[in-house]
Parts: sequence; structure tokens; C-alpha cells
Amino acid sequence: MRAVMVFVSVPGERRVPLPAQWHYDKNDPYAVRLSLGAPAAGPVTWVFARDLLTEGLRRPAGTGDVLVFPRHGCLPGTMRIVLRSDADAALIEIAVQEVTGFLASTRALVPTGSESRYVDIESGLAQLTGRGD
Repeated sequence: MRAVMVFVSVPGERRVPLPAQWHYDKNDPYAVRLSLGAPAAGPVTWVFARDLLTEGLRRPAGTGDVLVFPRHGCLPGTMRIVLRSDADAALIEIAVQEVTGFLASTRALVPTGSESRYVDIESGLAQLTGRGD
């Protein structure tokens, strides 16, 4: 699902449009992927829990590299996602409607609570132990 997010430069609160795309694969049912940046420039992809994004719609959620915050006070139709690495951090704003639409499409593929039925544990173990292929 394509989206346009806004990268917020925190010190000056300068806002810059940022191409973004949400990805979901039922073969990795617990995770969502957020690719940021123009495809021609090689976007950066963040992988984090679908539950984290869902929880972040209601209350601040996350620890570590990805933090999600519900509707921003002065921009009630948006939510914020903070992405952190050892070197830097980015504050992203996105329309709540885009996130809820994306999450609805993921639940249509894999209903919440049924994720374990879509995980191929035997294949995963074979890959980890070098017995795959």
C-alpha cells in the first residue's frame, strides 16, 4: 500500500513529504514492513510487529528502534512513528486513515490471533540448521 508520509525534522519541526510504502506478507504474519524513500534511490525498509502498529493507534507503544504514538494533538488525523538506529532517528507523521486501512487489509489476509497457522516452523528450522534446500 503506497502512502505519503511526512518526515519531521525535530529541532525546527520542518516537514518534508516522504514517499512510503506499507508491505505485508502472510508468510511472515506477525510483521509489517515500512519502506521509506523513493524507489529509484533505494528505499530503507523497517520491519516491526503488526501488533505494535495496532497498539500505537490507541496509546504510545514500542521500545527500542520503533516507537508508535497515537493521534498527534495539533494534527488529530495523524499518528507518529519514531524510527531509531545507532546513528540517527527519524520522526514520521502519517494519516491515521492510511494506517487503519492498511491494518484492515492485513487482517483480511491473516485475522488477528490466527498468525500461528501461517508460520511454517519446519521450514524455518530447516533453514536455521542448514538442512533447507
